[in-house]
Amino acid sequence: MESIQHIIQENEKGNRLDMVIAGLKEDWSRSQVQQWIKDGIVTVNGSVSKPNYKSALGDEIDIQIPDPEPLDVEAEEMNLEIYYEDEDVLVVNKPKGMVVHPAPGHLRGTLVNGLMAHCRDLSGINGVLRPGIVHRIDKDTSGLLMVAKNDMAHEKLVQQLVNKTVTRKYRAIVHGLIPHEYGTIDAPVGRDQKDRQSMAIVNNGKNAVTHFRVLDRFKEFSFVECELETGRTHQIRVHMKYIGFPLAGDPKYGPRKTLDIGGQALHAGVLGFIHPRTEEYIEFTAPLPEDFEELLTQLRNDR
Repeated sequence: MESIQHIIQENEKGNRLDMVIAGLKEDWSRSQVQQWIKDGIVTVNGSVSKPNYKSALGDEIDIQIPDPEPLDVEAEEMNLEIYYEDEDVLVVNKPKGMVVHPAPGHLRGTLVNGLMAHCRDLSGINGVLRPGIVHRIDKDTSGLLMVAKNDMAHEKLVQQLVNKTVTRKYRAIVHGLIPHEYGTIDAPVGRDQKDRQSMAIVNNGKNAVTHFRVLDRFKEFSFVECELETGRTHQIRVHMKYIGFPLAGDPKYGPRKTLDIGGQALHAGVLGFIHPRTEEYIEFTAPLPEDFEELLTQLRNDR
């Protein structure tokens, strides 16, 4: 069991307990933290609290993270596109339409199922349903993911995410013609208060920064590269909608009249990080999927 202590600072007072704790580590989700609080493994000044408790300056938060449960994910043979692999790290190119990790009611056909068949030595930090997963991308987003094969690698890779030293560049097609060549979106992302299944720009959300540059423009769309400084849930999709250029094909954040391409036009094409053992920087590039290239060709021909 891992024990973590935290003292509430001035900038955290008044915030919900679950939000404060989820902000301590990049790979902690609010739903996971809320379950910890309900299970009683989080205490405030020595007492069990509730997820919506309003933190006070100087509160002593104690978190007793349980050891990972025995792995119970069924391995499935899949034709995974492995870009790199050694004793510590694996880099895989996830296809569009594949869920990264199992969830209740969706225990098969995920990337984790395929990874379990490919190699049994994955880190156990994230517990039963998310072995080895350091970060994730949405089901309908394609591209590169780094996977930790042991706890040492997992901890060091997560720390790089916290330190914002991981390179993550995405290619996207968005609605509208962006008038400038470069831009930075700095707007906090959190759960949408009206739709709990969606994310939104909210005042008490987590710090979120996306840099972008325009690669090409068409009649009604722009082709952009987005680089993540932070990695919040649905960050690029929410940020581009926020500035008025939602992703093409996005069923959640895009307009009703959009391209029928089976999900958002978003590809995680570049991933770079410092190897947890050798401490050398390594970077990988995955080309756009065939359907993405075909869409670009169609847009170019129509302009």
